[in-house]
Amino acid sequence: MSKPRIALFTGDPAGIGPELSARLLADPATKAAADLLVITSRAVMADAVSVTGRPFAFVGGDPFAARGRALEVPMLVDWEGASTEGFERGVAGPRNGAWMLDGLRLALRLSREGAADAICFAPLNKAALRAGGMAHPDELHFFCEVLDFHGPCVEFNVLEGLWTSRVTSHVPLKDVSSLITVERVAEGVELLYTGLKRSGLASPRLAVCGLNPHNGDGGAFGREEIDTIGPGVELARSRGFPADGPFPADTAFVRATRKEGGYDGVLTMYHDQGQIAMKLMGFERGVTVPGGLPMPIATPAHGTAYDIAGRGVANDGAMRNAFALACRMAGAARAA
Repeated sequence: MSKPRIALFTGDPAGIGPELSARLLADPATKAAADLLVITSRAVMADAVSVTGRPFAFVGGDPFAARGRALEVPMLVDWEGASTEGFERGVAGPRNGAWMLDGLRLALRLSREGAADAICFAPLNKAALRAGGMAHPDELHFFCEVLDFHGPCVEFNVLEGLWTSRVTSHVPLKDVSSLITVERVAEGVELLYTGLKRSGLASPRLAVCGLNPHNGDGGAFGREEIDTIGPGVELARSRGFPADGPFPADTAFVRATRKEGGYDGVLTMYHDQGQIAMKLMGFERGVTVPGGLPMPIATPAHGTAYDIAGRGVANDGAMRNAFALACRMAGAARAA
C-alpha cells in the first residue's frame, strides 16, 4: 500500500505551530511515513525555518492535480489570499484568526475531495479564531459547519495508547448534571468505541466514569450513576458497543492504566474530569482528535504558547504524536 497523504496545516502563525511544523518536516522519518501537503505561506515557513535552524526541501504545486502521484518532498500549498507577510508573535488578532480559518477550510477541502487521506494541524488560538470570524466555541463545531456535517461528534484526547472522551464539554460546571442523559452516555460510548476502531484497534476496552464522589455511594451523594449513567452504559452495550462502569472518577484512570486488565478508552462526564488526568500523565505528548467527522484529524492537545513563540525552545513531542496518529488513522481508513 502507498504512503498516506497528510494535509499538514502549520496552525497559528503567531504561536509555536510553524516552528513545530518545521521541526517535523525537517525530519527524514516524516517524509518516509507520508506524503505531505503543507498548508502555510512561504513567509511563515521561512520564519519558522530561521527560528529552528531546520531547513527542508519542498516544491510548490497544485495538490489536486497531484492526486495519485507520489511526492518526493513535501508540497507547499500557497492558497488564494494567503499572507505574503509575517505575523506579529504572541498576538491573538483578527488577521491571524482569519488566516487560520482559511487554512483549515482548505485542509478540509483537500480531504473531502480526495486529495488528502487525513489532516494534521499545529496548535490554534481560539481567541484569534473568534476574532477572525469563527462563530463557534471551538474548531470542532467550525469543522461541522464547513463540512455541513450534522451527525454526532466529540473531542477525543489521546495519550499514546489511552483515549478519553466526554459526555459534556465546553459548558459551565453547574450545568453538567442536567446535560447527562441516558442517550448521551450511550452515544458517548459509541463515539469512543468507533473512534478507537477507526484508529486500528480491533476490540477496544472502555471504562465509564461516574459523576459524584464515590460514584454516588448508592445514591447518598447523588443519583446520576443510578438514573442515567448506568442505564446509558447498558443501552450502549445493547447496541453492540461494550463498556464497563460507571466507576468512581478518582480511580477510573488508575484502572485504565493498569498493565493487566486496563482500558483503551475512558468516557468522562465533563471536561476537566479527563483533561486533568491526561495532562498530568503527559502534557507535552497528548493529542486531540475531533471524532465522528468524515475524515481523520489530529492536533497537539496543548496550545499556541505565545510566551515562547519564536524562541525555538518549544517541545515538539505532541506534534510528532499527532502526525503519527493521523498517519495511522489514514492507513486504517484506507484499509477498511
